[in-house]
Amino acid sequence: MRAIHADVARNRQVLGRDHLSDSVAVALARVPRHEFVPPELQGSSYANHPLPIGHGQTISQPTIVALMTDILALGPEDKVLEIGTGSGYQAAVLSEVVTRGQVFTIEIVSSLARAARKRLKALGYQNVSVHSGDGYLGLPENAPFDGIMVTAAAEEIPAPLLEQLKPGGRLVMPVGGQGETQWLTLVSKNLEGEIDRRVVLPVRFVPLTGDHTK
Repeated sequence: MRAIHADVARNRQVLGRDHLSDSVAVALARVPRHEFVPPELQGSSYANHPLPIGHGQTISQPTIVALMTDILALGPEDKVLEIGTGSGYQAAVLSEVVTRGQVFTIEIVSSLARAARKRLKALGYQNVSVHSGDGYLGLPENAPFDGIMVTAAAEEIPAPLLEQLKPGGRLVMPVGGQGETQWLTLVSKNLEGEIDRRVVLPVRFVPLTGDHTK
């Protein structure tokens, strides 16, 4: 946690302050990150860098998890959508923030989705619903969402996700093509449905995959 807090302080312009919100700091401290990485990497699970989880996917660097969660500015009763479940770690962090809300998360690799669903259930995360499918399309049947987090990069923010974002809500995702600079981007939708975008910081994520890319 010391390394995370130091990184956040160095990136104070992202949050407009030099520390995480209390809810996010508590969430990070509560989630057992070692449960979300392969057994052979558990010794490195709390290091402040991404780790491979198979199928060409990674568990994100803790600092990035912290920043992306914090800038969504979620409340305890909010409903949030995550695109890219991976091992389920980010969903667990979100669950600890929206304690009286709901987390919906989508993973395109079915075996990862099944494993994450089993893992999250075993760890007691009752307010997380894991779906297998193309996250580009979101979950229109469960929309609108107070917050949407995309943990894979695309050249454009998917239109279906913008449509499923609740007025007054926020969306965060890395934007940029592979081999290009990707920028973590924050989208805010006001109560009139107007969209505002803010570039936050350069990042590096695996690509968002699915039928839309073909």
